[in-house]
Amino acid sequence: MELSKINRVYFVGIGGIGMSALARYFAKRGVVVCGYDKTHTDLTTTLESEGILISYIDDEASLPIAFQENYPDTLVVFTPAIPKDSKLLNYFKNNGFTLHKRSEVLGIISKGMFCIAVAGTHGKTTTSSMIAHLLTDTGFGCTAFLGGITTNYDSNVLFGKNDVVVVEADEYDRSFLTLHPDVAVITSMDADHLDIYGDESHLQESFHLFADQLKEGGKLFVKDNLPLNGITYSAMNESALKASNIRVADGNFVFDFTDGYTTIKYLSLAMPGKHNVENSVAAIGVALSLGISPKSIKKAVASFKGVKRRFETIVKTSNHIYIDDYAHHPEELRACFDAVRQLYPDKKLTVLFQPHLFTRTRDFADEFAKVLSTADEILLLEIYPARELPLEGINSQFLLEKITNDNKELCGKDSVVERIKNKNPELLLTVGAGDIDTLIQPLKNTLTNA
Repeated sequence: MELSKINRVYFVGIGGIGMSALARYFAKRGVVVCGYDKTHTDLTTTLESEGILISYIDDEASLPIAFQENYPDTLVVFTPAIPKDSKLLNYFKNNGFTLHKRSEVLGIISKGMFCIAVAGTHGKTTTSSMIAHLLTDTGFGCTAFLGGITTNYDSNVLFGKNDVVVVEADEYDRSFLTLHPDVAVITSMDADHLDIYGDESHLQESFHLFADQLKEGGKLFVKDNLPLNGITYSAMNESALKASNIRVADGNFVFDFTDGYTTIKYLSLAMPGKHNVENSVAAIGVALSLGISPKSIKKAVASFKGVKRRFETIVKTSNHIYIDDYAHHPEELRACFDAVRQLYPDKKLTVLFQPHLFTRTRDFADEFAKVLSTADEILLLEIYPARELPLEGINSQFLLEKITNDNKELCGKDSVVERIKNKNPELLLTVGAGDIDTLIQPLKNTLTNA
């Protein structure tokens, strides 16, 4: 389907972070946009305030008249998180509608545009958001579809006036193979989504296929330890692009950048952690490859405020520091814990973690336990199932028993705020990709008033 011929779009699962970005994009184009989601959230409320009609009833009777017939100018987009027995999903299938995944729609939009795609099992949301900000803040410009709400723009989609598009390329169910980028960044290839891929080798095979889809003459930036041929980058290791002299100053990470030709000194990044320094090295490399000046890049890096739920400081008072992060993979947890320790080495760290997916908890239980055991105090919520049905014997008690630190406990969502209030932690970190975000405001209120 050609972009110019799309006049109405329906999103099955419109409240997802990636889906909502597409919804906002099409609404901006003046297209009729409607959608369904299971629950009301802050994001769906925002979409409704922007004029997008959303139903919370999974039934074809809830469809607006514009989507009750299969018109040729209609696009139906769905997320794999929607259950296969969804009445709406099956209505569209049974009535001859062609259903598209988010990634396929990104392929339709980016066709004919200069596409910058960021892939990786972790780091892609922050890196793509950094690239989008560097291009926007320097005046170069871009349209961007991001997997998080950027703090600078309070949005997950940016609208540019040129033909440059920045997209977050999702490896889940090989979605990113619909893209053919001019510039690609691969941040990581750690084992994940083994419910889809089976094993790490098949996951890595998909990343190799993605790299092979780079347009002729395109540039591929890869983290230095990955088995791919591209322009390598790292924080401190020997690579084509690297950071050096990394230190903490006034709560920011300060570092120097070099690519062997250009050196930018005293860069200041408000997103803590060496992993975020590494993400910024990749973003700077992309910006330089587009001819953006080092001076403009340095200013843009300093003004980048981060992404909501990516090491987001919620409370910072004399008594309490509360940080929230989306980390849901052992490597992400490790990087997040390292960043916290670098900023606050003398404070007792209390971690509230919500495991995400039964299969991920099962596949990485030992790795999760090893990282979680390094916290001073651990509270576990029950596993957030997302798209999965329960697996026998796989629950948070199973994970808790593997944690070697004795200062650990299970906690229900309905009692955790009171539990945290009683503990009165000096440094609290909440981590997870499920609905743990619904606890952020109650925890903020509790710690702010403590």
